[in-house]
Amino acid sequence: MSADHSRRDFLGVTAAACGAATFFGLSAGHAGADPLTNATKTSDPSGAPVAPGFPRQELDAVREVVGASHARFDRVKELVTARPALAKAAWDWGFGDWETAIGAASHTGQRKIAELLIQHGARPNLFTFAMLGQVDVVRTIISANPGFERIHGPHDITLLQHARNRLSHDHLSNEERENAAKTVAYLESLPGADVTAPAEPVSDAQKQAYMGRYLFGTGADDVLIVGVHRTGHLTIGRGKEFPHIISRVEPYAFAPRGAPDVRLRFGMKNDRAESITVHDPIPLLKAVRTSDAGKDG
Repeated sequence: MSADHSRRDFLGVTAAACGAATFFGLSAGHAGADPLTNATKTSDPSGAPVAPGFPRQELDAVREVVGASHARFDRVKELVTARPALAKAAWDWGFGDWETAIGAASHTGQRKIAELLIQHGARPNLFTFAMLGQVDVVRTIISANPGFERIHGPHDITLLQHARNRLSHDHLSNEERENAAKTVAYLESLPGADVTAPAEPVSDAQKQAYMGRYLFGTGADDVLIVGVHRTGHLTIGRGKEFPHIISRVEPYAFAPRGAPDVRLRFGMKNDRAESITVHDPIPLLKAVRTSDAGKDG
């Protein structure tokens, strides 16, 4: 798997996400509130607070359990102990880059978190089995369903990378390290298990042509900001939300990581972007550039 699809790159971007509002249209609720108690009082005769959107679970809690499942065992335990159904939570990080809590644990090699989530009702899948080093299960699923090894997990992370990420952890028992190594070796034997989407290189000078603020409405958050992440990748984010890494896949067109069918098409004039049109795959919105921007993340 290429370096720009590593789990470290994604975690660098999502570190800010766990405490920020979601990308594109979902409110963060009350800033600083515990997601399990974030609520608004209503006419409930008992006087108990009722969360906005009830009976759906609080969006803050859903976002946090998925974010925490990348590495924070104690917080995940606290959340799913209080609300076991959160173990099945899924979150869209942007443009349809959906991730479940167990998906987060699976691509970061967090066995302990994955097992905790399963104990509370999470649904393991092929990526989980690859991370857990269950090579016989992985082989059986792929043998019965040729081509499944080509399916990507969250953020376009490949099946093979899920297995490698667990093997990269320290303090594995000899048995677990052996099983993880066998799983990696099996997946390495399959040419499609680590295929990533091609991306065209973007020079520093070319990045300057895209970086800036693009307005698509009159609201305070109706702005897309194209910047550069600390890893060097171009990013896009709405308002103050966390930035989403994007890769150039066509001349003047980019795809967000984890959403390969989405296109961000830049309208150019004199080698400088003047607008962005978002396609999924139909046009969703057009944003017009109003100023330049600096680095983020």
